[in-house]
Amino acid sequence: MKLNILYEDDSIIVCVKPYGVPSQSDRTNSEDMISMLKLRIYEQEKRREEPYLAAIHRLDRPVSGIMVFAKTKEAAAELSRQSEDGEMTKYYQAILTGELPAEEGVLKDYLLHDAKKNVTTIVSRDTPGAKYAELEYEILDVMETDQGVLSYVLITLVTGRHHQIRVQMAGRKAGIWGDTKYNPKFQKVRKEYKQIGLHASRLEFDHPVTGEHMVFKDEPTGTAFEVIELDEF
Repeated sequence: MKLNILYEDDSIIVCVKPYGVPSQSDRTNSEDMISMLKLRIYEQEKRREEPYLAAIHRLDRPVSGIMVFAKTKEAAAELSRQSEDGEMTKYYQAILTGELPAEEGVLKDYLLHDAKKNVTTIVSRDTPGAKYAELEYEILDVMETDQGVLSYVLITLVTGRHHQIRVQMAGRKAGIWGDTKYNPKFQKVRKEYKQIGLHASRLEFDHPVTGEHMVFKDEPTGTAFEVIELDEF
């Protein structure tokens, strides 16, 4: 698989994860981003030992988009701090099967993740283990299609919970297009790890060594984003 590298230096790698590829090794033993990038470093730098590489944040397997990886422990610590403190900004483009209540807004929920089932649900605030989740959204377009009403939405993550965007949108009866796990409209035609209408299209952070503010962009492609006329934007 050819890797789409947006930027690389001695401290970080920024690249685009294709849909269907795990961010890191999982139970399926499929080729994953960490393994492929480590192999690339190993071959380019003619390493004798396994290189260090850490994923600062993760994307669900059926989600595509921009990820940043740290090549040193020091870079990993600083980027992780930025991510946890909200200094790393993550933007997503999404196709929803339904409409949200307003043209723009903030969604706030408490989420509970079941690790055994790998499912996250919206729960009450006082549920043991519940974590606060927040995102901001802006509707870019709404259109009638043969599949019903579809919304094209720009999302900014405030928190980074497991399956957060997918769960919060499904909770408003506007699930992600193609999401067989959380969108009831696609659960009857279940196909594991097909592309869904969710793409990490922009990532901003400060370089962990130089402090330079860095901005990376990537536009979505593929079947999930062909269901709406994106070329208007």
